[in-house]
Amino acid sequence: MPPEKKENQKTKLHPRNKHRERYDFKQLIESCSELTPFVKVNKYGDKSINFFDPAAVKMLNKTLLKHFYKIENWDIPQGYLCPPIPGRADYIHHIADLLAIKNNGKVPIGNQIKCLDIGVGASCIYPIIGTQEYGWSFVGTEIDPNSIESANKIIESNTLLKGKVEIRLQPNPKDIFKGIIQKNEYFDLSICNPPFHASLEDAQSGTLRKLRNLKHKKIEKPTLNFGGQNNELWYDGGEKGFAQNMIRQSKECAKSCYWFSTIISKQSNLNSIYKMLKKVDATEVKTIPMGQGNKISRIVSWTFHV
Repeated sequence: MPPEKKENQKTKLHPRNKHRERYDFKQLIESCSELTPFVKVNKYGDKSINFFDPAAVKMLNKTLLKHFYKIENWDIPQGYLCPPIPGRADYIHHIADLLAIKNNGKVPIGNQIKCLDIGVGASCIYPIIGTQEYGWSFVGTEIDPNSIESANKIIESNTLLKGKVEIRLQPNPKDIFKGIIQKNEYFDLSICNPPFHASLEDAQSGTLRKLRNLKHKKIEKPTLNFGGQNNELWYDGGEKGFAQNMIRQSKECAKSCYWFSTIISKQSNLNSIYKMLKKVDATEVKTIPMGQGNKISRIVSWTFHV
């Protein structure tokens, strides 16, 4: 039996996603020579990196941002979340389609579109993609001062981001919108990739389980190849608890944002989230499926506008 033909495209990704094609490491190295020592020929005879090596993953991200989004200077502190860029880009493209529904089917472009990124992270990844793909302006929120410092450093060291992205400290970790949205301020949409796990122990066991499945062997100590601090990985009540709080609090600022949205990774969380949306009288709810590799998730979005 002949070997299975490898897909040249990641067909689950959004049609406008720049990362649908398999990585062309020759081109990527031409854009960023620092990637060179991390690229090896794998057992299938293809050039690749070791995705279990945090340094390699970080360098790949740096290269992708430079090659596809013209970001010349990007770095994050050691141990902070290094997000998979194709999946983050998918969120931006799908949410752009959501905005198009109320814009005669055309994706709105330009800095008059204002996006609120809840938990922007040290990587500033969503504002980077959103500004470069659609020219939107962003306000990113964070409870972690180190993440704010990192995100601001990325903005200040890249002229393409200056004046388009603002980072704000959330002084109360229990608040999501309060203390961030200013009087008479209006956003077209808010986005969020909430902490997935319910506790640090849950996060570590989940990482071990994933690595065992991928490496097909027993692993005792978790190595977070994509990194992550406590507030990035876990929240009391997990993804469901965070999303429910966000929905509850969104009602209080219903007139300040048209579309609220969040990623929901666990399908089992959807019923409770839909119940909460009904409880707060959301006028419209949309669920947008997303897929990357074997991972399936979705964007749940809601509005209080008619």
